[in-house]
Amino acid sequence: MADREKILRYFRAGGDEELAAKLLDLAEGAHRSRKFRVSEFLDPHGCNVAEIIAANFENVKLATSGGFKNAERMKVAFVSEDFFGQPDFGLVCFKVEWDKRYYELSHRDILGAFMGMGCKREILGDIIFIPEGAQFVADKSFTSYIMNNLTQIGSAPVSLTEITEADLLQKEEKVKVISATVAALRLDAVAAAGYGVSRSRMADEIKGQNVKVNWKEAKNAAQPVSEGDIISFRSRGRVEVAEIRGTTKKGRLSITLKRYI
Repeated sequence: MADREKILRYFRAGGDEELAAKLLDLAEGAHRSRKFRVSEFLDPHGCNVAEIIAANFENVKLATSGGFKNAERMKVAFVSEDFFGQPDFGLVCFKVEWDKRYYELSHRDILGAFMGMGCKREILGDIIFIPEGAQFVADKSFTSYIMNNLTQIGSAPVSLTEITEADLLQKEEKVKVISATVAALRLDAVAAAGYGVSRSRMADEIKGQNVKVNWKEAKNAAQPVSEGDIISFRSRGRVEVAEIRGTTKKGRLSITLKRYI
């Protein structure tokens, strides 16, 4: 059995102790039962925490599923090596449709409808838009509640259909490549370049807890970023620090960013 206190101490410094404790409970449950235990939906950072925890158990392996083939939000299953079946991730898949002649809905609108129903973010996986409306994945135990309550998003009446996992479409992301120069690899400067806003506006957004780095809440505007880091700005998509190309003649840093819309 893994050293629980040692693992929690490792995550304490980064503020992930509560999440790590929940995932440790699942890993220990899989170890004791010789079966499997499944988490709620996790973002990529949460999945990384789960991977580290699973690596501390000799006879527990990790499996993941988010329904979509390239899902960002996924459930993880801690699976005992003594279990020879396939873990049940407890996923349900839906298609939601509305009259697009009169209503234009966004990811934020759909997520807001769930919050308005009293649902936690952890029961909901990815949401993607399709020509007819949108598809999303959720926790199967909430199937009836979602079917009975998700009848309107914003002012738009919607119809909901349960679909199979095979019906889920591949997520398509538009990528915009941005070349920029910054005085320093500070979060406010790099994010401002990526999202096309002023540095002072971005500093305010960071202070307002609307910005994350690698799916963790940003510490402050001066937080350094590195090549490969992912910056996310609420309702504005993600920006990847794709390349730090070097220093210009004027002493500024030349960078390449990829903005995923």
